[in-house]
Amino acid sequence: MSKLLPQDFRDLVSGPLRRYFLATLLWALGTGLTLSLSVVYIHNIRHFSIAFATILLTMMSICVMGVSPLIGTLVDRYGPSRILAVSVSVAVVGDVSWAFAHSASWIVISAALLTLSGTGMWGPSSVILARMAEGEQRQRAFGVNFMLVNLGIGAGGLVSASLVDLHNASTFTHLYLGNALLAGLYGVVLGSLWRHGQALTIEDDDEISSEGWRVVLKDRRLVHYVLASLLLTLCGYGSVEAGFSLFVVQNVHLPASSIGIVFFCNTATIVAAQLFILRFIDGKSRTRVLFLVGALWGASWLVIGFSAVVPHSLALLLLCGANVVFALGETLWSPVAPALVNDLAPEHLRGRYNSASGLTWSLAGSVSPLIAGLILGSQHSGAWPFVIGVGALGGGALALTLRRSLTPLEDGIREQA
Repeated sequence: MSKLLPQDFRDLVSGPLRRYFLATLLWALGTGLTLSLSVVYIHNIRHFSIAFATILLTMMSICVMGVSPLIGTLVDRYGPSRILAVSVSVAVVGDVSWAFAHSASWIVISAALLTLSGTGMWGPSSVILARMAEGEQRQRAFGVNFMLVNLGIGAGGLVSASLVDLHNASTFTHLYLGNALLAGLYGVVLGSLWRHGQALTIEDDDEISSEGWRVVLKDRRLVHYVLASLLLTLCGYGSVEAGFSLFVVQNVHLPASSIGIVFFCNTATIVAAQLFILRFIDGKSRTRVLFLVGALWGASWLVIGFSAVVPHSLALLLLCGANVVFALGETLWSPVAPALVNDLAPEHLRGRYNSASGLTWSLAGSVSPLIAGLILGSQHSGAWPFVIGVGALGGGALALTLRRSLTPLEDGIREQA
């Protein structure tokens, strides 16, 4: 895999980091097999109502918000490797259970297992990567990791599209079992990095435990970042998942099949552009980069809005172009945001800091559907992408104001050789 990278990235994708990236690719492949199938599986295969499916998914997002702070505390106390080992085991059980779930209670229990495991995997794995990649390597490592996530999800999605059959329930069962297998392999590979995820040896552990979240919440720079991140995530990923497909079908009047073409443009752009973007932002102000993310996402939503008032042939081109622009924003966001959080975090509170950052995704996942539903369900549905675009630009501007609170090193600025 390292031979596909430019020469200056060869050292990054080597040794332990090579195994970490392999684990990421395995996880992403499994995720791609089943991504976006949940509602279809519950409604079309298991024959429950759409309302049941959507309420269940909403409750899963809400539960993440409750569990995430606890996971952050456990990571700081017991180390990310132990939390990951438990979470991966729960994920395997959850995927297998989901594959054979027939009753409502069985589906709810399976969903609970998957929610717990998902919450217990993202934060701890980010802590391990932050420990393994320090200094200048950290931002690059998070960027390469994001590229591999998209590559794996894209490849898994292609496999899923070629196998899934609404008239054959066993195809869904096989995909979920495949996800369970790849989750298990992900855990095995990450297990080889056990020493990088050990709990820190701290002399006064009781004092650290008691200060915990109080210190995190008093860090004004983190709170400032979380607010900006929440607005960006709400008007970025959250809105794409919550309302984009409905807007394309309802307002642009394109067939649902066109959505796959649009998202392919997004994934292809990320895989193709990520390494070039990493070079472009190397040594540049992270807060300025985050402002650029907001500007790109804002521009993307404006183009999406105009796609509803042009001929269909041009509308599809506009949507593809808008998603290319959105993807460029993603390639800027993915290395900068987690690197900034982990540079702000004291080592003994890294789990909590990552947990606080991760909460923005859960909040966005819960609030975005409400906003999309209110606007897209009204007579002013065409205004939805313009409202979201303004919000994205506002999130970028809020991130930019964080700059005066950071040291040049925390802001990612360094002297060029």
